[in-house]
Amino acid sequence: MISPHGYRRPRVGWLDLVIIALAVAVVAYFAYRVDSVLHYRWNWPRVTQFLVRWDDERQRWVANLLVEGLLTTLRLSIWGIIFATVIGTIMGLCRISRKLFPRLLSRSYVELIRNIPPLVFMFIFYFFISSQIMPLLGIEAWVRRASPGSLAVIEVLFGQPRLMGNFVSGLICLALFEGAYVTEIVRAGIQSIPKGQWEAAQSVGLSRLQVMRDVILPQALQRVVPPLAGQLITLIKTSSIVSLISVQELTFLAGEVANTTAKPFEAWIIAAAMYFVVCFVLSVAFSRLEQRLAEAQR
Repeated sequence: MISPHGYRRPRVGWLDLVIIALAVAVVAYFAYRVDSVLHYRWNWPRVTQFLVRWDDERQRWVANLLVEGLLTTLRLSIWGIIFATVIGTIMGLCRISRKLFPRLLSRSYVELIRNIPPLVFMFIFYFFISSQIMPLLGIEAWVRRASPGSLAVIEVLFGQPRLMGNFVSGLICLALFEGAYVTEIVRAGIQSIPKGQWEAAQSVGLSRLQVMRDVILPQALQRVVPPLAGQLITLIKTSSIVSLISVQELTFLAGEVANTTAKPFEAWIIAAAMYFVVCFVLSVAFSRLEQRLAEAQR
């Protein structure tokens, strides 16, 4: 069936039902094996209490560790994709520059990131950033002097103010890592525009900068949005590696809950479900966006 917006509505077929049945069977078998072989006692309420809690002071329900971790993951992902897009756009333009130095700089950056294991990169840059860059930024001193209103804004945008320095360190590492992949997306998007458009625009007297700004980039933007959206979903999952540098996002706090409650299966299943829901919702939303962009290009 085709909707009024012009895209086909998905229909559930027999193959989809078979896949769903197999997935349910695998989950049931997994639960059976855990129960019968490991003699594991499931206790979901012991872990679900770490989703939300009652705050006597505020007289309302507030986020507990697992939800706080999810919110930190979302903050990392949103800020990460913003800074990664800025870095990737600049480096992507450098990749197609006529000058040698920008090309060497951007190529070295991309090859360095893509050929170093993520964990190794994260540890190297984290300790460098923490010891060299963070004192120069003076974030912790600024937070200590911030007014109550500023602290409230910081908590919304970056999480707990006392952990802001740690958050920013992880964010810089994540943005630098993802920026290398955005660089290649931007480069590929620009180079996918036919050379004839460059020549036609320059033939009417436009400079190279004007051609890039007014002709090439608007078209390339439509082509890079879908892979950038996919990179955001990848970044949400990749953000879990910053848990190794003590950034208190979902993976880090899920591990803390698993250790505290001695219920690792429940804690990690809930964390996996949170990741899945966020990534699935974004995947559906970006799929609709891609269809809209495809319609706009017709």
